[in-house]
Amino acid sequence: MSKSLIDLLSILDLEPIEVNLFRGVSPKTSWQRVFGGQVIGQALVAACRTVEDIEKRLPHSLHCYFILPGDPQIPIIYEVERLRDGKSYTTRRVTAIQHGHAIFSIMVSFHAQEQGAFDHQDKMPDVPTPDKLTAEEVAKQPMFKEMPDFIRRYYESDRPIELRPVELGRYFGQKIDDGRIHVWIRTAAKLPDDPALHMCALAYASDFSLLDAAMARYGRTLFDKRMMPASLDHAMWFHRPFRADEWLLYAQDSPSAQDGRGLTRGQIFRQDGTLVASVAQEGSLRERRSS
Repeated sequence: MSKSLIDLLSILDLEPIEVNLFRGVSPKTSWQRVFGGQVIGQALVAACRTVEDIEKRLPHSLHCYFILPGDPQIPIIYEVERLRDGKSYTTRRVTAIQHGHAIFSIMVSFHAQEQGAFDHQDKMPDVPTPDKLTAEEVAKQPMFKEMPDFIRRYYESDRPIELRPVELGRYFGQKIDDGRIHVWIRTAAKLPDDPALHMCALAYASDFSLLDAAMARYGRTLFDKRMMPASLDHAMWFHRPFRADEWLLYAQDSPSAQDGRGLTRGQIFRQDGTLVASVAQEGSLRERRSS
């Protein structure tokens, strides 16, 4: 079994400690704060654990706020409030707690399966497929030898989520005039056949690189040491079935940035062009003050 798969499953496998209370842990990394996607994914797991008919009543939307930075050195306690159990919709509120304080809050809505009168979606952007963006293919490009170490780690590190960025030139200062960027994502190894788990895994992955869309217009990235990026809130809607362990295109853009904040949006497509999820996030985009 892949180490990455074990890592992701252990991250999402919360310990029940009492009715409506769960404990999550952080992987051992050099990060000074908990990755936002981890808290989203774990909180969604906690909410799903309290829905009895989760196989027929999957999440369809979530809305959350990052309140305080998470401490990766200690567990996170997730407290679930059962706000509604209706015939068609179920609602849960989850609060993540550390050091006696709320660090994160999320509302999750679940919907029983039903047939609708309307069915439409946006078209998937036309971009290179992930097989054209493998480490072997990228290494053939002249720019690869000059590629910064943090981009090389996209291809070389053992992470729970595989990332294959499409617009590699922006890591060399190329400006994306319309701010539209794309990255292929999937879990590093196969997951069990559990639709709710795949949603939690995609919720985890949805926080990767999203604020980067706000920087693309300026030829800057979130790896810029002059920047202090931080997610403020996050919203996600699940539209159609998918597997998080198969390649998904994450198409991102940023319609506005002002007052030290940037708004970013994302659409997530299966390789066959099916739109499976939409995401929106606002983040703090401050530049470090020179001392």
